[in-house]
Amino acid sequence: MRVAIVAPPYPLEEMPSPPLGVTYVAAAFLAAGADVQIFDYIVSGYSKEKLARQLDLFKPDVVGSTSVTMNFFDAQTILRDVKNHNPEIITIMGGPHVSFTATDTLKQSPEIDLIVTGEGEDTIAELTPVLNQRNQWHGILGIAYRESEQIIVTGRRDFITNVDRIPSPARHLLPISRYRALGFPVSLITGRGCPYSCIFCVGRKMVGSKVRKRNPKLVLDEIEQIISYGFDRINIADDLFTTDKDRVREICAGIRERSLNFKWSAFSRVDTASQEVFDLMAGAGCDSISFGVETGNPEMLKRIRKGIKLEQVYEAVKMCKQAGMIAHASFMVGLPGETMETLAETDRFARSTKAVYGYHFLAPFPGTTVREKISEYDLEILTDDWSRYDANAAIVKTSSLDPQQMDDFGTRYFEEMEVDWNKIMKRYYEGKVSPEDRMQVEGQWRMKLTYQILQNDIIEQCGRMENSLVKGSKEKALQELCDRVQNCTNSDAGIVDNTIRDFAGRGYLKADFSDDGCVWSWSG
Repeated sequence: MRVAIVAPPYPLEEMPSPPLGVTYVAAAFLAAGADVQIFDYIVSGYSKEKLARQLDLFKPDVVGSTSVTMNFFDAQTILRDVKNHNPEIITIMGGPHVSFTATDTLKQSPEIDLIVTGEGEDTIAELTPVLNQRNQWHGILGIAYRESEQIIVTGRRDFITNVDRIPSPARHLLPISRYRALGFPVSLITGRGCPYSCIFCVGRKMVGSKVRKRNPKLVLDEIEQIISYGFDRINIADDLFTTDKDRVREICAGIRERSLNFKWSAFSRVDTASQEVFDLMAGAGCDSISFGVETGNPEMLKRIRKGIKLEQVYEAVKMCKQAGMIAHASFMVGLPGETMETLAETDRFARSTKAVYGYHFLAPFPGTTVREKISEYDLEILTDDWSRYDANAAIVKTSSLDPQQMDDFGTRYFEEMEVDWNKIMKRYYEGKVSPEDRMQVEGQWRMKLTYQILQNDIIEQCGRMENSLVKGSKEKALQELCDRVQNCTNSDAGIVDNTIRDFAGRGYLKADFSDDGCVWSWSG
């Protein structure tokens, strides 16, 4: 059985990690005996022609894609292109969006043959041996599929109690060099499950209310493996990492004992903050913690069932800074009952925390309490255009606020950031910038250039060179590549030269020479 797993396009501006869900799914298929490849369209461009070439080369029996709500349409389009290329390929989709819209998705999307709902590893283990035997699908829990004109939903599968038996993410199947060039942290989870009931989150339904913790040794083994791929920054993505002091102590001690040299960050809840825990984390290389605060209004905190108090935010930020780490706080615009007064209250509170803070807009995803019980809240959802569920603009309104007012609030925040950035840029061009600000400006330019190179497959476009140009010289080939990338992207020549030479020096790019010339490509 050959299985291709699709990582559908996701905006690089949203700073995606190497896709964790995709690599867990790939690992589950590998464990079930399948031959697996990942078709990654996050750090490379997507086209029907590229997909066709990949399908013809690998010849998969099955193509599966995950998706969140925001990129569901992209994933759906790719599976439609798969079916148009070869109708015999079985198409599967999983992930949080289709887990809560399975019936409607199958009714509206004939290109999707089967949906895996919820936690998928055990489902994949049972499904893989019978994927080409549709008459056997009815006995497998955790799937939905079409049978004639009927949608069959086989029922909910229990969560995996012993998470230590879940296969480790198959990150080796990702285009590692591209993700290293992108430079974003690698996500890792130390357990599954969330006992909290925030009305805007699908996490509790996807991973269950009971916390299932991984053995610290396995967590440390995974960290060691990630570092072996050349990554130097990790983000621990589960909210409850900081709740178990003994476990944090064991993992942090293991990082030091194994001499694991990397920087890391973590999410945390302010009501689980502990000076001892934060000191342990900082001593093991953690340099920042992110807290979800959502609002500065106490009544709204209760309404959204966040389960925290504002004074806990101050204490958590203070403890984080005392440990020598950066404290990030995230807030949400457009919660049920939002008014201009509550937004102003949140703004005042966010500033007063002294944390690095930011805003995003409520996106009432399928599966969330706020969407399923919308009639109980002062909120109206204005669109089911899933591509707009990116949390970057208002798609709801309350009795007191329309989307434009919410967007205007967000605009004022971003304008403040823009003013500060323009001051830095002015100093940069006047030659009066500090070394730190110079690094920030040129880092931004390099990041935008990297986005262009990855999303537009620039290396593939520019990397083939005749021998008459390079004459067997790597330096000539490297300079030629820099010149071509500069022409393709219309970027600053100095930034291009520094970036491409750095990619080559770090081994992200390789040059293959032959009698015909040279071909530059990503190293893996």
